Amino acid sequence: MRIISGRWRGRPIVAPAGQATRPTSDRTREALFSMLASRLGSFEGLRVADLFAGSGALGLEALSRGAAHCTFVEKERAAVEAIRRNVAALGAEADILATPAEHARIAGELHLAFLDPPYRSGLAPAALARLPLAPGGLASVETARDETIGAEGFEEEATRIHGKAKITLLRKL
Repeated sequence: MRIISGRWRGRPIVAPAGQATRPTSDRTREALFSMLASRLGSFEGLRVADLFAGSGALGLEALSRGAAHCTFVEKERAAVEAIRRNVAALGAEADILATPAEHARIAGELHLAFLDPPYRSGLAPAALARLPLAPGGLASVETARDETIGAEGFEEEATRIHGKAKITLLRKL
């Protein structure tokens, strides 16, 4: 896996070993960041969270493109270690919370959040409800292509299917 764009473009990142995590494919990440760039214009100065973070690829990509800070939230020990290694290797400005995403307490207001819960787990709405996302902020939720997300206080802005994955962009009301 590699960072797609920005100051760390082409730099490798490690993914945790085993089957506990399912990294977002490069193609899906590219499509997601294209969707976000068309809505945000720039990632400069944004405060970001990457929940169910796995390797941290989504948050690291946002940081590479200019985000000011990322909070990574992940409960699996091997994934937390992979995130720590990636953050250290890139010199990223980040916090890492080793806790279940649906119980995380993230300090400060966020502009953008990435959620990639296990498919069909139903964990996205609980995690979204706890996010300190600013009004107008965006949340990207990756699910299985046949899953739906019911999230109070959010408006669906866009949905795209990429193979087995569905990316839903939600805007905080």
